Amino acid sequence: MPWFQLTFQAGVAQDLAAAGNPMAQRLLDKTKWIASNAENLRHDPIADLPRLHKYAVADWRIFYEILQAESLVNIHAIVHKNTLPR
Repeated sequence: MPWFQLTFQAGVAQDLAAAGNPMAQRLLDKTKWIASNAENLRHDPIADLPRLHKYAVADWRIFYEILQAESLVNIHAIVHKNTLPR
């Protein structure tokens, strides 16, 4: 089973910088894990944005899109849960 290719939207680098080095590395590692297990995971869709999914890592959320035909995981944002609208 091949890995899905992993791509990042432009703002993700800033998102990771806000997390600090140890957490940023953990989040980056988790994006790689998502790509390597994309076919086996139950992806948690977002109600208002059905193409996007989220994955929780501690107090952070990874928002991503799966493009099956291209075997691609596109990371849209990584944000702290306290910055999300309620």
